[in-house]
Amino acid sequence: MAARSMKEPVCLIESDSKGRLCMVPSALDILLQIEQKVVVVSVVGMYRTGKSYLMNKLAGANKGFPLGCTVQSKTKGIWMWCVPHPRKTDHTLVLLDTEGLGDVKKGDTKNDNWIFAMAVLLSSTLVYNSMGTIDNKSMENLHYVTELTKNIKIKSNEKDDDRTIVQYLPSFVWTVRDFFLLLEIDGKPCTENEYLEDGLKEIQGEGNQHYNEPRACLRKFFLPRHCFVFERPAKAKILQRMEEATDADLEPEFVEQTNKFTDHIYTKSDTKYVGDGIKVTGKLLGQLAETYVKAIRSGEVPCLENAVVALAEVENAKAVEQARVLYVQRMTSVRFPTNTLEELSAIHASSEKDALVLFMKRSFRDDKQEYMKKLLIVLKGAYNQICEKNINESMKACEQIIKGVFEPLENNLGAGLYSVLGGYKMFRQNREEMTDTYRRAEGKGVKAEEVLKIYLDKKVVVGKAILAADKGLSEAQRREEAEKVKWEKAERERQAMELKQKALEVDMAQQKRTQQEHIKQLNAKMAIDKKDADDRHKKMMADFKEQADKADKREKLRLEEQKQALVLQRQLDEQRIKGEWWESKKSKSRS
Repeated sequence: MAARSMKEPVCLIESDSKGRLCMVPSALDILLQIEQKVVVVSVVGMYRTGKSYLMNKLAGANKGFPLGCTVQSKTKGIWMWCVPHPRKTDHTLVLLDTEGLGDVKKGDTKNDNWIFAMAVLLSSTLVYNSMGTIDNKSMENLHYVTELTKNIKIKSNEKDDDRTIVQYLPSFVWTVRDFFLLLEIDGKPCTENEYLEDGLKEIQGEGNQHYNEPRACLRKFFLPRHCFVFERPAKAKILQRMEEATDADLEPEFVEQTNKFTDHIYTKSDTKYVGDGIKVTGKLLGQLAETYVKAIRSGEVPCLENAVVALAEVENAKAVEQARVLYVQRMTSVRFPTNTLEELSAIHASSEKDALVLFMKRSFRDDKQEYMKKLLIVLKGAYNQICEKNINESMKACEQIIKGVFEPLENNLGAGLYSVLGGYKMFRQNREEMTDTYRRAEGKGVKAEEVLKIYLDKKVVVGKAILAADKGLSEAQRREEAEKVKWEKAERERQAMELKQKALEVDMAQQKRTQQEHIKQLNAKMAIDKKDADDRHKKMMADFKEQADKADKREKLRLEEQKQALVLQRQLDEQRIKGEWWESKKSKSRS
């Protein structure tokens, strides 16, 4: 299904009558039909903070996710909107708008924890939306981040360390709405990202754990981090009809800030990955969401590794079947019977290669190559059936040709035309001429000589009888002709053995080619996976280094300013002391 057919958002995950999360089947079906890779952007935040407006802008629309103009929370559960990605032609942009956190009407905060956990698990980029400033209150509202390690598990059989967790979590964007302060730190201008990093600083000393914990978790788990601040978009009357407002109705600064935010998401948000660099399609995303919700409903903590393993089993089995179907389709180009074994083997090799390429593209996490081995066994079985059909078709074609070519010989035998003086010579001459005619005939296939051998071997007894009855031959001539018959039969046996040996060699060459193609495709997939993993690691490290360099630069600048301030203060103190000493000296001289 193309993302373009989705005209408006739909609810993907809702709460049932008992307050438990559940999938909406119709929305899940939409995801399961998307074969493109996805970039997934989720927005979370306190209710009535304008989250839905940002998601609508990312979808290139004013209307879509409900905005509302009251103090009531509009979005319930998790809503989804799939649209074509504006910058990546082979990707679908999946926007997830979550239920507002902290809605007092819900009472049970457990639901908020699971909504936040689901947003983190499904996202490429997590957007946290807040109002006013980045202060202690906004940090306390983000306390869900401190529960992540309780509500999300990466590995199934071992304890997750911080380095393991950060590799699988989305990038983080903090959007601050109705921002009214100057972007300054210690009186000096700063960037939005520097403003965020300054807000994440911890307070040293005991008794500050409650203050430091959400800040430490954000720094520890989410890389890279970015911040965007937005001024108040418009006056109150316009805010009450934001779905109808155009950019001309809004403050120019707000429009510019919104465009800056959307451009960042379009260009910086990565393809969704899970596990060891597995690129997620819409179909896989739907299956992941379903797996996570099932775990939560059963009282378990959703585990990424378990979900990936379960998905791999299902998808790899499907990949085997899809590859088999493609192979069978490719092999329909065979015209039975083929003239040679090599001709059939070449078509098989090409078809098998296409099947392997498809399997490698669709499969993942086949670490022990179990499904690859299953595929090779399936393809071998299919090829054997085709070879058997090729043999049968060749046998039928050859028998039909022999029947037509040797029909005059059979008629002569039935009429007793060879039971005369010189009859054996005539029999032998007719047989050789018809044998040459048979060999020149087309469409016999791979069993041409074998079927001919069977026919000629049956005529050996007949030939001997004609030879014995021909009174025109001397005893010496009969013995000579008998030896020729033995030699010809032995020659046909030798040729038959050669053909069997050749068939064996073709089969062995095919097996070797299959193994080489298997290794080639496997190496190619490993190279691609390694490159993707290296690129993602380099990007993550580059983002980390960029933020660390900026923080380091900011810290060096702060220390330099402190140093200059101390120097200035020292100079002022020295001038003051000198001034006091001079005044004291003048006072003494007057007295």
